[in-house]
Amino acid sequence: MSPQKMREVTRQIHGMKAIDAQAALAYVPRKSARAVLNTLKSAIANAVNNFGLDEGSLWIVESVAGAARTYKRFTPKARGSAGHILKRGCHVRIVLSDISTEN
Repeated sequence: MSPQKMREVTRQIHGMKAIDAQAALAYVPRKSARAVLNTLKSAIANAVNNFGLDEGSLWIVESVAGAARTYKRFTPKARGSAGHILKRGCHVRIVLSDISTEN
């Protein structure tokens, strides 16, 4: 999925509580929301299991969708020419903290 499509979803959850972001992403009608939700669930599981943090106290400090490798493909067009197809990819990074960013 292209980074532009992912950024629209990651901007929505930036600065939210992790549990609230999970609930919000469950109702976003975009394919990219499912990928961000899986990444968020993984980040929460890592914070709970690896660092012993409480799931209810986690906040999203950073949510970024950066560009990854772009696969270049071609499709046949009229009169023997070829049309370029760019299959874009992205990396999603979500950073959680147990300290609130809102004061």
